[in-house]
Amino acid sequence: MSKNRNSGFHPTHEGSVFKEIVKPLEKEIVISKEVNSAFIGTSLEKYLHDREIEEVVITGLTTPHCISTTTRMSGNLGFNTYLIEDATAAFGINYKGTYIDAQTIHNISLATLHNEFAIVLTTKELLERL
Repeated sequence: MSKNRNSGFHPTHEGSVFKEIVKPLEKEIVISKEVNSAFIGTSLEKYLHDREIEEVVITGLTTPHCISTTTRMSGNLGFNTYLIEDATAAFGINYKGTYIDAQTIHNISLATLHNEFAIVLTTKELLERL
């Protein structure tokens, strides 16, 4: 959630509404964040520690932003972290006049996280581990 009223992620904008496919279950806990990391300014770390949860599975958007920041913090905080590559994505970026496509951004983001802060898996690979 953004505090900026002009942001698409401000609570008054459509971008802050859950899509039907990922709408929380009735008793499911929802922890909102206002910065890239899901750990900063939220109760997430305390929630996990209070329940002795040692593993974190990360999905969402976007790989070089919120996903990367949250994954790095999760690994640094000592959680066994799994980043699901086909349940995350990136957008293409213009950098100093050069366009870098979304898949390249996504792949580089995953490569910088894998085996350093998390284990990067596909959804199928994660389900096979369960």
